Amino acid sequence: MRLSEIRAAAIAPALALLPARMTSAQAVALLLAIGLQESGLIHRRQVGGPARGLWQFEQGGGVRGVLQHPLSRSHALAVCEVRGIAPVPSAVYAALEHDDILAAAFARLLLWTDPAPLPAIGEVGAAWDLYLRTWRPGKPHRHSWDRLYAQAMDEVLA
Repeated sequence: MRLSEIRAAAIAPALALLPARMTSAQAVALLLAIGLQESGLIHRRQVGGPARGLWQFEQGGGVRGVLQHPLSRSHALAVCEVRGIAPVPSAVYAALEHDDILAAAFARLLLWTDPAPLPAIGEVGAAWDLYLRTWRPGKPHRHSWDRLYAQAMDEVLA
């Protein structure tokens, strides 16, 4: 899918389920960049790993974290209710592979748990740092981030 299609089919509907203060161009750029970094916005099941969804969440990591974090919990419960998913890690984890809206909402909520404000569009290094803090990737690939972030930024600014 093209970035514009991911925005329309997954990110926009996900953000509509969340409070308006979670919607911004910065959030969309980060969601696109992280999705590109994690899965190429293609793989809903991690190649050679346990993560699920376009934003590659693990059951005991991001899924559990979003469901339990004080800043995201109530929003995650509301999203699960709307999407018809039991708000427990195993159910959310299983659904992420097939529900891109749920995956995008959980990705935005994971960003919401970080105490720092979202970096301004174009702050590539700060965006990378936020990605590292929130996703905690096992094998981060800094060499690809700038190019992927630029693609995301171009989509948002188009």
